[in-house]
Amino acid sequence: MKRVLIIGGSSGIGAALTQQLAEAGNEVLITYRSHQPASAPHVLSFPLDILADDLDLSFASGGLDGLVYCPGQINLAPFHRLKPQSFVDDFNLQVTGAIKVLQAAKAYLNENASIVLFSSVAATTGFNFHTQVSVSKGAIEGLTKALAAEWAPKVRVNAVAPSITRTPLAEKFLNTEEKINANVARHPLKSIGKAEDVAALAAFLISDNAKWMTGQIITIDGGISDIHV
Repeated sequence: MKRVLIIGGSSGIGAALTQQLAEAGNEVLITYRSHQPASAPHVLSFPLDILADDLDLSFASGGLDGLVYCPGQINLAPFHRLKPQSFVDDFNLQVTGAIKVLQAAKAYLNENASIVLFSSVAATTGFNFHTQVSVSKGAIEGLTKALAAEWAPKVRVNAVAPSITRTPLAEKFLNTEEKINANVARHPLKSIGKAEDVAALAAFLISDNAKWMTGQIITIDGGISDIHV
């Protein structure tokens, strides 16, 4: 049994991962910002504002075998319409927030702990209107590789890079049949990923089955980044 902290574990991929880990008998600590999720076996929830100046992660003092950072957002717009502050706000949530959490959690990480961060297929594949996403997620990929080197051999650090996935975060891009069909058509597997699909990959990276993996950016994207059919 592992003890895993999921930052943003109350919805989307974080919630799916929480369920998968808890059902496997692991102890899961999740954080939320405003609405406390319903109680569940093997799951403890704690309020946390990752944008606050000081983060108190003392609830993790029993030690952590895994840490997953889920907070993010998807803002798509033509580059000329984006304000520099939009990039800063996005970076603070997705990158600075992750940095603060990792620094605060370092003292609680057990030997052979696993860190999982989230990038996006857009970080390395050019898509229209994705500059804001690509900037932050590109930074996450750099953080993943550099920290994997610095924290080896005690801690493994990997990132998952999904394409669009059925989550509340992506709802505005999948809220009509036309949008769904357009996104399905873009993917070689002709389907849109589910939160459970991406969560399963994150669960694998936390597990001992991935004990010889670190510094990796793993895409799970229905083939969109490498296959053209």
